Amino acid sequence: MPPRPSRHPLTPTNVALGTITAAIVLVVYTYVGYPALLWLLGRRRPLAFPRDLPDDRCPSVSISVPVYNEERQIGDLIESLLAVDYPRDRLQIVIVSDASTDRTDAIVRAYADRGVELLRLDARGGKTRAEAAAASALTGEVIVNTDATIRIPPDAIRRLVAAFEDPTIGCASGRDVSVSPGEVSANVVEGGYVGYEMAVRELETKVAGIVGASGCFYAIRSHLHRLPLPGGLSRDFAAALRARQYGFRAVSVRDAVCYVPRSQSVRKEYRRKVRTIARGMRTLWHVRSQMNPFRYGTHAWMLVSHKICRWLLPWAALAALLALFLLAPRSGVAMALVVAVIVGGALALVGWLMDRGDAPAVFTLPAFLAVGNLAAAHALVRALRGADDAIWEPTRRGRIAAP
Repeated sequence: MPPRPSRHPLTPTNVALGTITAAIVLVVYTYVGYPALLWLLGRRRPLAFPRDLPDDRCPSVSISVPVYNEERQIGDLIESLLAVDYPRDRLQIVIVSDASTDRTDAIVRAYADRGVELLRLDARGGKTRAEAAAASALTGEVIVNTDATIRIPPDAIRRLVAAFEDPTIGCASGRDVSVSPGEVSANVVEGGYVGYEMAVRELETKVAGIVGASGCFYAIRSHLHRLPLPGGLSRDFAAALRARQYGFRAVSVRDAVCYVPRSQSVRKEYRRKVRTIARGMRTLWHVRSQMNPFRYGTHAWMLVSHKICRWLLPWAALAALLALFLLAPRSGVAMALVVAVIVGGALALVGWLMDRGDAPAVFTLPAFLAVGNLAAAHALVRALRGADDAIWEPTRRGRIAAP
């Protein structure tokens, strides 16, 4: 039986119980309560975008792809972009090479006669700086940002851009579909999480708009894309926030699908998450005024719920774990939970040591949960220390077939 709380509010037992309760409430609110509230607020609001655009209403589009040493995938990517169903005279494809040292540039140049442009940077500056350097070369009314790892169906660009028929929309994000690379059945846990995240974005779209776009595939009006952004920030996260800042909405377009290969390495995924979350934290600090509910209302609540609450979870879990250790000598329930945490940690460690995307779920699930929370804690430390995450090493996720 758990110990009975004392009437005195500041006893160690009461503090420990209160800490555990607060941590549980935060977890439940973040992953269940917040989506449930979104559903209640948006249940009667339609979620509809034009599924298609006739050619004479298609705006000019520039596709910008920042790459670094992608010789294994860049040819497949370009072929998939050239196959999109969009008026060719209104489509510009620009590959931005962040000082690649392999055959990437040579492969891109081979497509010059098919209209593919190469913009090579002489020195590495990172993804955000590469995108900024390309801005002046992009001629489209709408800028589509993507990367070398994903593949899109032929209709994806048209369906994504169709959202801009609504003049209130400034940024449109595609729907990520997580797939296993090649023949490997990799990390099904990651696939489930991506599906959950896309569902939350769909709910946010119904209420007030998403608070962050998919870095793999999103579109933005050109004048918003050209706004200056420091190199150490996350442009996809900032795109949705900039749209809101200038009076537009950012939305998730369900029919604009992009296929994203799952990570086959727990350790590489950890490094990617640390870098991505740290950049996200710095980006949010850059536009921190949007967390002011008196100025931004529902958007501020959504931003705090989707981002800040998730980033607080590892610290809440640590506090709850310390509280459990305090209660364990006097409570069988607390002792059982401590044992469960130790077992879960051991399984996560095995999953980390195996470092295989096709490992059994009994190892990949705890490893995935541990990686996500530890990465958020590590990212906060990096962000507070001012570590520079501008120059990125792309996560090599493996090749996927064109859809």
